[in-house]
Amino acid sequence: MSRAGLLASGLSLAALLSACGPKAPERADAPQPPARSGIAVAPAAASPQDDGQWTMPAKDYANTRFSGLSEINKGNVKDLQVALTFSAGTMLGQESAPLVVGDTLYFVTPYPNILYAIDLTQPGGKLKWKFDPKPDASAQGMACCQPVNRGPTYADGTIFYNTIDTHTVAVDAATGKLKWKTRVGDFNAGETFTMAPLVVKGKVLVGNSGAEFGARGWLAALDAGDGAIRWRAYMTGPDKDVLIDPAEFKPFYPQYRGKDLGVSQWPKDHWKIGGGTVWGWLSYDPELNLVYHGTSNPAPWNHLERPGDNHWTNGIFARDPDTGKAKWFYQFSPHDLWDHSAINENIVLDIPWQGRTRKVVLRPERNGYMYLLDRTSGEVLAADPFVHITASKGVDLKTGRLIHNPEKVPQLGKTVRDVCPNSPGAKDWSPSAFSKVTGLVYVPHNNLCMDWETKPVNYIKGTPYIGVNPKFKAGPGGNAGEFMAWDPVGRRKVWTIPEKWPVWSGAVATAGGLVFYGNLEGWFKAVDANTGQVLWQFKTGSGIIGQPTTWRGPDGRQYVAILSGIGGWAGAIVSSDLDPRDPTAAKGFGNMSRDIKADSNSGGMLYVFALPKR
Repeated sequence: MSRAGLLASGLSLAALLSACGPKAPERADAPQPPARSGIAVAPAAASPQDDGQWTMPAKDYANTRFSGLSEINKGNVKDLQVALTFSAGTMLGQESAPLVVGDTLYFVTPYPNILYAIDLTQPGGKLKWKFDPKPDASAQGMACCQPVNRGPTYADGTIFYNTIDTHTVAVDAATGKLKWKTRVGDFNAGETFTMAPLVVKGKVLVGNSGAEFGARGWLAALDAGDGAIRWRAYMTGPDKDVLIDPAEFKPFYPQYRGKDLGVSQWPKDHWKIGGGTVWGWLSYDPELNLVYHGTSNPAPWNHLERPGDNHWTNGIFARDPDTGKAKWFYQFSPHDLWDHSAINENIVLDIPWQGRTRKVVLRPERNGYMYLLDRTSGEVLAADPFVHITASKGVDLKTGRLIHNPEKVPQLGKTVRDVCPNSPGAKDWSPSAFSKVTGLVYVPHNNLCMDWETKPVNYIKGTPYIGVNPKFKAGPGGNAGEFMAWDPVGRRKVWTIPEKWPVWSGAVATAGGLVFYGNLEGWFKAVDANTGQVLWQFKTGSGIIGQPTTWRGPDGRQYVAILSGIGGWAGAIVSSDLDPRDPTAAKGFGNMSRDIKADSNSGGMLYVFALPKR
C-alpha cells in the first residue's frame, strides 16, 4: 500500500509505531524451530539465539543474516505497510545495513558518511542525532565504484564505522559524541574505506579498498577502547608483513607452503602495488578463535604485467584475531585473469558430510563456483558451478586449483569474447542469507558475461591501474540477474527467480518462512523461503543495492527495513549520470546498462515496514 493509501485507511504512522504508552518489556524470543536432520546448521557460538535486535550487518559472527522473528510470516506478509521513511540526504548508492539497538535505528550514508540515529519510540521515527565525520572530499575520486559505505557495527555502547578517506570512527551510541577517530590508510595512494567493520574480542577489524589504484591490501585490528592499531596484516609481501609464522601457518595445499611467497610469486617489487585489498565480509568462529576474510583482485587487471600466482590475492585467510597471525590460506583464482575479487561472505556452518559432521565455510564465489571449505584447514570439499561458466573448466579438488580455460586466456591487443562470468563475477559483494529453518542459503547474484580487451598499463600513484577495456552483457536467457536458493548439503539450486538486472542487494531470511531482497528497479520483495514464490513486493523510489534487516521494535512488534538508492558499480550509470553511449562506462557496465535509466532514478531513502496494528 502506498503512503497515501496508508493514511486514507486511518492507520497513522504513530499508530503503526505504537509510540504511545510504556515501552514493551525486553523478552527472549521463542526457541528456534529445530533443524531437520541432514541439513546445514549454524553453530550456536557464532550464531546465538535471536534477541530481536540487529547489531551488525551480517546479524551474527556466522554471517547468517537470519532472524528468529516470525510475527511477519508467509500467511500475513501480504499486509505489510510502510511504517516510516527517512531521507538519507544523498543520491549516491545506499549500501548500508540499518542496525537496531534497543529503541534506536542507525545507518550510514555514502559520502559524506553521515551516521544517523533514529528514535523508534517517536511517531514517524524522529531523528535522535546525526554524526558528521567530515571526510576529505578528495577521497571520493579514489573510490573505484562510488564512495559507498556498507554500514556500521555496534558493540558495548559504541557505533563503529569507516569513512571513505580511510578513517575509522567510534561514536557513542546514546549521544552521538565522537569517542575516537583513527586514520588507518592513505587515500592519496589510492586507498579508500567502503567495508563494514567487525568487532571481535575488543578489536575493530577493518580493511582497505583500492586494488584498482594499485593499493596494497591489508587488514588491521584497532583497539575498541582507544582506536590504537594493535596489528596489521598485509596481503602481499614478505611473511613478516603478511603475519605468516611458519610454526603456526598450516595451509592444506602445498602451493601455499614456502618462505615469502607474497614476494616470489610476483615480478620484482610488484607486490608493493599488487592489490589484494580487504573490503568485503568478515566472519568469526569463537570455538576455533578464527576470523575468516577474503582478499581482492591483484593489480592491475591486465594479467600480463604480473606473472605468478600473485600470493596472497584472490583468496581466503583464517587468522587469530588476537595476534593477526595466519593459520591457513586458500586461493580461489590464482593468477586472476578477470578481476574476480575474493571478498564475498564466508558463512560459518556445520554440515553432514560423508557420514560425519564437518565444520565448513560456505562461499558463493565471484568465479562462479559455490565452495565448501573445511574451516579448520582450508581443504576444498566441493566447488560446484551455480552460473554459466566459460572462463574456467572447474576446480581440481585434489590440488585445489582452478582450471583456467585456455581458449579464454587474455592476450595483448586481442578481444576475448563471451567470458562468463564477467569481472563483477557470478556474485559480487551483495550478501547471502542462511535460514536455520530450511537449511538453505539465499543468494543474490548476477548472470553476466563480457568481452575483454587487454591494453598496456603503467602504474602512477593515485591513478587507476587497470589495463583492460571490458564490455558487459547479460548471460544465457537474457536476464542479467538472479535470486536463488541453494542447498549446501545437496549441492544444488532449489529454486531461482530471474531478474532483469544484476541483483545487487543483500538478503535476509526469517523464522516466518520468508526471504527479503531488492532489485535495481526498486522493488523490495518478500518470497517464500521454500518455493521462491513472491508473496509481497513494494516499489521504492530508487533501485535497491542495500542490505535488508528485520528486528523487534520498542513496541514489541516486528519491522523490516531497507535503504533504497541506486548506485555502486552496477548502478553508477544512473546515480553518477554517466553517458550510456560509452560501452566502457562504469568499467564495463555501460555496455548493458544504457536502458536502466528508464527503470530506475537516483534516490536515497530509508523504508521501514510493519504489519497493521491490530
